[in-house]
Amino acid sequence: MTNILVLGAGMVGSAMAADLSKKNSVTLADLSVQRLESVKAKYSKIEILQVDVCHKEKLQSALAAFDFVVCAVPGFLGFETIKTVIEAGKNLVDISFFPENALELNALAKAKGVTAIVDCGVAPGMHNIILGYYNEKLKLTDFETLVGGLPKKKKWPFNYKAPFSPIDVIEEYTRPARYVENGNIIVRDALTDCEYVEFDKVGTLESFNSDGLRSILFTMPHIKNIKEKTLRYPGHVEYFRVLKDSGFFSENKIMVNGTEISPLDFTSKILFNEWKLGETEEELTVMRITMKGENKKGEIEQVVYNLYDEYCPETQTSSMARTTGYTATAVVNLFLDGLFTEKGIFPPELIGKHEVCFEYVLNYLKERNVNYTKTQTIQ
Repeated sequence: MTNILVLGAGMVGSAMAADLSKKNSVTLADLSVQRLESVKAKYSKIEILQVDVCHKEKLQSALAAFDFVVCAVPGFLGFETIKTVIEAGKNLVDISFFPENALELNALAKAKGVTAIVDCGVAPGMHNIILGYYNEKLKLTDFETLVGGLPKKKKWPFNYKAPFSPIDVIEEYTRPARYVENGNIIVRDALTDCEYVEFDKVGTLESFNSDGLRSILFTMPHIKNIKEKTLRYPGHVEYFRVLKDSGFFSENKIMVNGTEISPLDFTSKILFNEWKLGETEEELTVMRITMKGENKKGEIEQVVYNLYDEYCPETQTSSMARTTGYTATAVVNLFLDGLFTEKGIFPPELIGKHEVCFEYVLNYLKERNVNYTKTQTIQ
């Protein structure tokens, strides 16, 4: 059995620890003892360990006992955390979705003989894996992902619940969105180009620009049109544009009754309570991936993958934890099974390009009832 350390005991980190503990020895680490004890009460096989990832020396000491690391810390902690893991010579899979460029650590990872697979969630993550596979099959010209996690029961005003840190969600609304149009990288504000889109089982959703392409912008420069947009229930975008334009997401501190406070910290605190997803609260994940390109016969082929997934009452696992976390644990297991052995930093599209890895991940997810449906048409 491989001795695995999972850093981060949030909803997704806990789900990954539970999944990996079926075949491995797993320790779940977090700063919050209360959170760790809650997970331990639910999953007795998982060991727990209090660790502050911001304390580099203590993290380095904790890493020594483990063979493999899964990083599920909040995005603002991700880059420095995986850098410490790589410096310790540990192979890893990461889902922290930090804003920095992971490829800056490629030389370090190679020097340490480490395999680090980053951005390994649903999107970024699974849409990268699918793209990597079809990039080997078609001369792609177009790639688009529409994706969102939503509560089944709408609650005014936001009609949204966050399965992870609210500050990471707010990052989706504030970080400039990049996409590719006619071969050129375009930068727009997030929450722009809002469109209404119809989905089976869900109905009408609104899509908006967000910065989810990440490594694809650089690993797939030959694709002329590339776009990723986030999905929410109609009306959500307008509320958040009001908050954003009114300064509620500003990091510049203001004085309130003699106390300095960041509007972003205040907003995050309010939204943490407003958005808190109950452990057994039903929610869903919806995603549509559309690719277009020329096949080997010279025909223009369009391939569409759809995902609709719901909270699992049997395991009491949220859909976002399932679709994000199980993609990561699939990649952990394919690495441990020896299907990918290259050293360095790898975004998921460089894993999906290998057919054996692509099929492994899809089958792994299918075994956990996370099902992607595919349609292909010749235009």
